[in-house]
Amino acid sequence: MSTQNLSEQEIVRREKLAELEAAGINPYPAPLYPVTHYSKDIKENFSEETKEQFANVCLAGRIMSINDKGKVFFIKIQDSKGIIQLYVRKDDICLTEDKTLFDKVVKHLVDLGDFVGVTGFVFITKTGETSIHANSFTLLSKSLKPLPVVKRDEEGNVYDAVSDPEFRYRQRYADLIINPDVKEVFIKRTTLVNTIRQFLNERGALEVDTPVLQAIPGGAAARPFITHHNALDVPFYMRIANELYLKRLIVGGFDWVYEFSRNFRNEGMDRTHNPEFTVLEWYTAYKDYYWMMEITEQLFEKLALALHGKTALQIGDKMIDFKAPYKRVSITDAIKEHTGFDVSEMNEAEIREVCRQLHIHTDEKMGKGKLIDEIFGEKAEKNFIQPTFIIDYPVEMSPLTKKHRSKPGMVERFELMINGKELANAYSELNDPIDQRKRFEEQALLMERGDDEAMFIDHDFLRALEYGMPPTSGIGIGIDRLCMLLTNQPSIQDVLFFPQMRPEKLD
Repeated sequence: MSTQNLSEQEIVRREKLAELEAAGINPYPAPLYPVTHYSKDIKENFSEETKEQFANVCLAGRIMSINDKGKVFFIKIQDSKGIIQLYVRKDDICLTEDKTLFDKVVKHLVDLGDFVGVTGFVFITKTGETSIHANSFTLLSKSLKPLPVVKRDEEGNVYDAVSDPEFRYRQRYADLIINPDVKEVFIKRTTLVNTIRQFLNERGALEVDTPVLQAIPGGAAARPFITHHNALDVPFYMRIANELYLKRLIVGGFDWVYEFSRNFRNEGMDRTHNPEFTVLEWYTAYKDYYWMMEITEQLFEKLALALHGKTALQIGDKMIDFKAPYKRVSITDAIKEHTGFDVSEMNEAEIREVCRQLHIHTDEKMGKGKLIDEIFGEKAEKNFIQPTFIIDYPVEMSPLTKKHRSKPGMVERFELMINGKELANAYSELNDPIDQRKRFEEQALLMERGDDEAMFIDHDFLRALEYGMPPTSGIGIGIDRLCMLLTNQPSIQDVLFFPQMRPEKLD
């Protein structure tokens, strides 16, 4: 790399790299290093009674601070579990036979951000800090780019964390280094996923995989990403949902299947939408949406307990309680409550007039279902803070859902709203192939009107239904939004390691 695009600090670090190599010190040695202990475990378990267990430890980590006291250096390193102090004394360390090399290396050639390994014993300093008295000190990886400066107090607590989202999301690796709380969010995300997996497995569900590349983008009303399969010379679509494939497995004889599905939708980006996202979907034979509401309540309560040990959580400025059971409100009642309009018996033209009166933008591509969805989204959704099931949707809104057993014109569907956002969407699944074909054809008409989110007709799925699908209930849960909620993060970018961003302009 040309030095003309490097900062002064980057140039200096490269010069130090050359000096290390000239001194016979490999700045990037072989990767095997026999780590035996981690910072957090030492801090939590070391005492006078246990000190014999910590008489010979080996740690590795990134240098976060260096305090030069002459013959002694107090160096703080960060490993995967936290930060701990090293007590490094010149007389105890011999990098080579040349004892003077210690001063040169540690004082002048080692930088913040470098990875080092140490062996030694644990003790408590006069100031009461658990530390490692080093008897060996090994450079494991030289850092050529300086870390952003972050100030910490004596206990290591950050009080001026780097908060610029452009930097944090684009350089997540640096964000994880200098903002220690960020790592906890992603650890909780993994705990969340593992808790769901355990919850389902214990109840007999089977985890499966379905295609990401699909000939028909089915299972949702969304705009797909389109690619081209060279060998077959046909267009393919990135998965917008895995619903129709999971239902095929129910047809094939599985009673309960689930998948953590990576989905892709070529739509807008904001604090709750990313073009690439994760959804959990499961389908269970011989169940309906009433059963699904009950098990969903159980799952969400369990997740709150697994991540926080309690069900009442502070989310932003609101206290939200995940304790079951949850309130149930029909979508038309929700709209009536928050707008004063009863749309349950209205036709498309009448609902379009309601939208005009409520100053909700519409266009001719929108059918009755999408108009109702717009009203609910604009005027009602934000009001449901405590967990609430919005139930019984008009049939036009739900082309894959079974008609309601007692309410004409409605389907057996619910969406779970928490803190003003949809967290889950579930149905009593439509298993009548004739009705399903008619619904697909109605979606095709919307597509002809220009609705680029209308569903394609999936003839193979219709063929599968004609073999017979048992009564089934299914659900989709947005994992990213759920993680946002349960870790109290304001943006979906905060719970994705690498969110999509505009291409970076590099000099």
